[in-house]
Amino acid sequence: MRAFSFVTVDVFTDRRFGGNPLAVFPDADGLSDGEMQALAAEFNLSETTFVLPPADRANTARVRIFSRTAEMPFAGHPNVGTGWVLNAMGRGHDGVLRFEEIAGLVEVRADGAGLVTIAAPQPLSLGAEMPVDLLAACIGVDASEIVVSAHRPVIASVGNAFVVAEITSDALRRAAPDISRFREAVAAFPALGPRRLPLYLYARDRLTAGAINLRARMFSPLSGTIEDAATGSAAAPLAALLLSLTQASEARYDITQGAEMGRPSRLACMARRAADGIRATVGGRCVPVLKGEVAL
Repeated sequence: MRAFSFVTVDVFTDRRFGGNPLAVFPDADGLSDGEMQALAAEFNLSETTFVLPPADRANTARVRIFSRTAEMPFAGHPNVGTGWVLNAMGRGHDGVLRFEEIAGLVEVRADGAGLVTIAAPQPLSLGAEMPVDLLAACIGVDASEIVVSAHRPVIASVGNAFVVAEITSDALRRAAPDISRFREAVAAFPALGPRRLPLYLYARDRLTAGAINLRARMFSPLSGTIEDAATGSAAAPLAALLLSLTQASEARYDITQGAEMGRPSRLACMARRAADGIRATVGGRCVPVLKGEVAL
């Protein structure tokens, strides 16, 4: 019988049972692909990470990220949480870690105050626009409540793609995913694949201390996440997208998510113009919750 240790942390929060929970296997060498997927389904969290030796010894680790149903090329809260766990174990070099992932190399920085910030592996890329009526039907709001003055609902990615859409503040509060409508919509809008239609919705809040404050929710029921408490890999392209609509060289965004689920989260994002496009970072705090061992 083989034994593998794990820990869980709540990510993008400073209080236990807030934020987005994550399971981390810090020494996953020896687990097969099928075992990793089965363990992710067993934990039944939005993601579980598995830490393996890096292909390049200059990097900290190879990190594989699994949702309940599939491996992911990149994700936000799994990188923040895994970075926090490995740094606490002493695997960081002066608080810096580098993770090899499908989407590319992810640099993680942990400061002495407990804040962990990750740099998305790719610059902003934009894809197809989702019809407003399809999106509105998926979340149970009127099409007139989708705000299109700045941008239409559009696929945005910095390593993991989401449909990003601005909606009114009241519609954001009332939004609820309709799985049957999601199935109809993915047939009519197959740009992200037959089982994946993640909708990242946001509303503008206020401007404080130099940061633009936003509220967000993310629904992806076809991939097993009815609603996500904190979605760093969607917050980062949102920050990059919003910067692209301005003439500014950089901007800071504070995003709150998860309040409707009873798991309030805060994500600190920064977007900046770089030589290869618009780059983004996302960061937050973590709280340890569980540790244990899985026998296989």
